[in-house]
Amino acid sequence: MRYRNLAIIAHVDHGKTTLVDGMLRQSNVFRDHQEVVERVMDSNVLERERGITILAKNTAVVWNGERINIVDTPGHADFGGEVERALGMVDSCLLLVDAAEGPMPQTRFVLRKALALGLRPIVVINKVDRKDARPDEVVSLTFDLMVELGADDDQLDFPIIHAIAREGRAWREGDEPEGDLTALFETILTHVPVASGDPEGPFQFQVANLDYSDFLGRVALGRVLRGSVSAGDTVVRLTGDGKAVRARLTKVYTHLGLQRIEVERVVAGDIVALAGIDDVQIGETIADPERPEALPRLTVDEPTVSVTFSPNTSPFAGRDGRYVTSRHIADRLERELLTNVALRVEPLGGESYRVAGRGELHLSILIEQMRREGFEFSVSRPQVIMKTIDGVRCEPFEKVVADVPSDTMGSVMEGLATRRGQLLDMSQGETRARLTFSMPSRGLFGFRTQFLSMTQGEGMLSHVFDGYEPYVGALRIRPYGSLVSMEQGEAFAYAIWKLQERGVFFIDPGTEIYVGMVIGANSRPGDLEVNLTKNKKLTNVRASGSDDNIVLVPPKRLTLEACLEYLADDELLEVTPKHLRLRKRLLDANMRKREAKRANESTDADDTAVAAG
Repeated sequence: MRYRNLAIIAHVDHGKTTLVDGMLRQSNVFRDHQEVVERVMDSNVLERERGITILAKNTAVVWNGERINIVDTPGHADFGGEVERALGMVDSCLLLVDAAEGPMPQTRFVLRKALALGLRPIVVINKVDRKDARPDEVVSLTFDLMVELGADDDQLDFPIIHAIAREGRAWREGDEPEGDLTALFETILTHVPVASGDPEGPFQFQVANLDYSDFLGRVALGRVLRGSVSAGDTVVRLTGDGKAVRARLTKVYTHLGLQRIEVERVVAGDIVALAGIDDVQIGETIADPERPEALPRLTVDEPTVSVTFSPNTSPFAGRDGRYVTSRHIADRLERELLTNVALRVEPLGGESYRVAGRGELHLSILIEQMRREGFEFSVSRPQVIMKTIDGVRCEPFEKVVADVPSDTMGSVMEGLATRRGQLLDMSQGETRARLTFSMPSRGLFGFRTQFLSMTQGEGMLSHVFDGYEPYVGALRIRPYGSLVSMEQGEAFAYAIWKLQERGVFFIDPGTEIYVGMVIGANSRPGDLEVNLTKNKKLTNVRASGSDDNIVLVPPKRLTLEACLEYLADDELLEVTPKHLRLRKRLLDANMRKREAKRANESTDADDTAVAAG
């Protein structure tokens, strides 16, 4: 059997996982009457909740007797570590572009990687049934983007397919619309080269991903670059420090549909899974023990954003979590490093760890996974990672694309300009405008929520890492302070009602609070200490008009990403399986004095009671 290996790359929400669904169904992978959910490749719970692809996953279909290995790659640049490994296993790619939106920042990021590896793309213009579709213009924009990214003549001579992935339909440009994906499959067999590799040579395999099984241990996934191997064969693992460790394969698998199929032997060109190799790491080479030959280690772009993980030390620590100590946190981060090659973890001394990733989303996914596993910890405000280049202090910059209603364009331009954004391009249609900016990565911290308010929820904001530029100086990211609790207890509706003119609250009446907890955003610069534990004093006197009608403004609900965006330098995010709380890093002097005074008053009262007794 011959193998065709290709990846599907696209911007977030352009429909690549939906297209894979259609390819699986029309290649008769599923049994008759088998119930299959939508976006079947998004098997991770967070992927299904957020509607994005986080982990690169591979599947395979058979069409006209040839096996097509398909790798579904993430569309967000924060998961670029997954993209880079996936592209190393394939010989071509499907570039999926929305017929209305056209190439977006994440399209640029993934396409740059694919072109640099010499992959020849097949361009699929998806969602051509949209009312605002402009397929011809999008093809021209895609061509211009490839020229800008340095594509060669062969790569620029790409085939073009029009598709409606949701309906499982595709046809060649200029042809009549068809009712299935036959044209797409035929184009793949015509333009994707047959996987190369000498099946008679010494075995060579590079680990691109890892999985884990309770029965098999670590499972190495990747492409067989040369030779063949069977279950029971002895191989060597060539480590990064030059060692050769012998191992015996217990199982070998290939893929069909969503399943791993155990086989006796796998050969060059196929994307397979190997079990029985202890302590295998991503990027290592598995080779023939008689003629071992190491491949260059896989490399990924360096992280650009970091946060600090530390144990939770708030007054409510230990209430929700199962794993609360620094040892638990360290062990979990070490396990994450086995498969998350774009992550970096550095002990800071004491009980804290600096965790660096490709962006806020990359780090927030890790935080969300840990809290769902029962971990409880504190997280600091995200910080960009600076570099010194040719003696100049530099910071990461982003290319930002804002697709907004035309009547909100001015406020968005002003908001980005105050964060040191420089306008690169502007295009305006009848009702919407597209703005392209270059700006410091830290200028985007906390902007997404503000952007949604500016555009009444109708704007789309995309950004991608665009390299390092000289440091532009201080930015005023958050012009307002926090409302901070000065007492511990239960928040009363009466107290919130009296103080709601002071700012926006994050909590409901009845919420337990503690001293130093951030309970809202102040409407002015600087922090404001407030007491929400004070209730209205009741008397026996009742008169018309003496009882006010309490009407509360609904609190602002902060998601995990919104909490990370909101944080100031002196604040921490308290993460537990059940709660997300913001708090000041250290209690200020007034709060400490107040706590000490309360403790002394309590001690004096106890002494008086003892004396009276």
